[in-house]
Amino acid sequence: MENFPVDIGLVYEGERIRGKQMQVELGGPKNTEKFELVQARKMNEVKDGQIKVIGPDLKDMEIGKSYSIGILVEVAGAKVEKDLEAVLERRIHEFSNFVEGMMHLNQRYDIWMRLSKQSFKKGFNTLKWLGQALIHLFRSSFEKVIEKIQVTIITDPKEIKPWYDKAIDIYKERDERTRTISDDDVDEFYGCVLCSSFAPAHVCTITPGRIALCGSISWFDARAAAKVDPKGPNFLIEKGELLDPLKGEYSGINEAAKKKSLGEIERVHLHTILSPYNHTSCGCFEGIAYFIPEVDGIGIVDRNFKGTTVNGLPFSTMANSTGGGKQVEGFVGIGKPYMLSDKFFQADGGWDRVVWISKAWKDYAIEKNAIPAKNVDMIATEADATDLDSLKDFLRSKNHPVVKNWVEEEEEDEDEVVTPAMVPTGVQMPMGVPMAPAATGGWKIILKGARITAEELIIKRIEPKKKKK
Repeated sequence: MENFPVDIGLVYEGERIRGKQMQVELGGPKNTEKFELVQARKMNEVKDGQIKVIGPDLKDMEIGKSYSIGILVEVAGAKVEKDLEAVLERRIHEFSNFVEGMMHLNQRYDIWMRLSKQSFKKGFNTLKWLGQALIHLFRSSFEKVIEKIQVTIITDPKEIKPWYDKAIDIYKERDERTRTISDDDVDEFYGCVLCSSFAPAHVCTITPGRIALCGSISWFDARAAAKVDPKGPNFLIEKGELLDPLKGEYSGINEAAKKKSLGEIERVHLHTILSPYNHTSCGCFEGIAYFIPEVDGIGIVDRNFKGTTVNGLPFSTMANSTGGGKQVEGFVGIGKPYMLSDKFFQADGGWDRVVWISKAWKDYAIEKNAIPAKNVDMIATEADATDLDSLKDFLRSKNHPVVKNWVEEEEEDEDEVVTPAMVPTGVQMPMGVPMAPAATGGWKIILKGARITAEELIIKRIEPKKKKK
């Protein structure tokens, strides 16, 4: 692009802008109301190439501060369909990351953007440059589809509010559509590799019953995208043979995952978190489902949840362990509408296995009638339980289905004779750290009432040292 102040290209995709490097932050966790939205319009409703900035511009913002943002892209053309809106919308993430010094994370109402000080000094001092970049990249990528395009970027909170409310209604309407069909009703699935720059081994499988982890691309959206841009990030996946109907394993998905991940991922189970072949996660997931072994149940936390969950870990810590394209048994990223699926973690027991959900998401699931009536009061939120002890008390009081498994385990424990470990007088054994007595065996250590809080969770395999010859 001529006269553009910074470079644009794939080489900048995946660039991270740390706090000390940023000129300003747009959206993110410090701002409640933010959005990005693409709307299909009639030809006479779009002024081609128009870019508007409503509210403070980059040069008017304080260095290091965080501001609200709303991005509205309006497109028109003979081939522009409503089904394309969500797909084009998701490309805002990709295209923004093509800009040198611009970081874009997440989607929809969770967008988080940062501009680097270096790019600002080079002349990227107005959001009109972002609008210009988006128009250029949309046109070049969808030249046979988009005939007219205009971009409006809003930073004035008062002006964002009505558009934010409208965007939320549009997102809800899209999500409702996914409930009309099931995985069993279609002959093909779709894949997405939009997040490959952040998680190279991650291949998102999109089915009627499993929306993309970002929550913004449904089966309908991916189908429309694959038709208009067959060589793009959304592609057709033949179902192939159904290998495991409960866990959701298909030969076609396995083949696609192996090919797109360059052999890193060979098998995928769609509807479980208790498998070594869990669906991979990128970093844009809306929430995390995590196994809580102490209660034999599943917890679900959303990206906007503040504080620590009942296992002592905040969302950010679990996100580091869940994302990156890894298959981690007991952790998996999910899109919020997955809770509405008829296949929702069916291999693990579905809603009978869920014991804790952050309140915002439980309210959403109740509103959508996703949780069976018998389970609604049995599932705790942060208002009911904040740690494992209070969670256990809550589940017992509600006679949650998982409690019967505890009874069986406790009976087994009572049958075992546990010899207390000998600890020297005056030495306190740190709770939460397993201690193995030297040169002894047959010991069993049980920690009761312990709560472990960790800033980071790292799992490493310890290889035995080779003996010197």
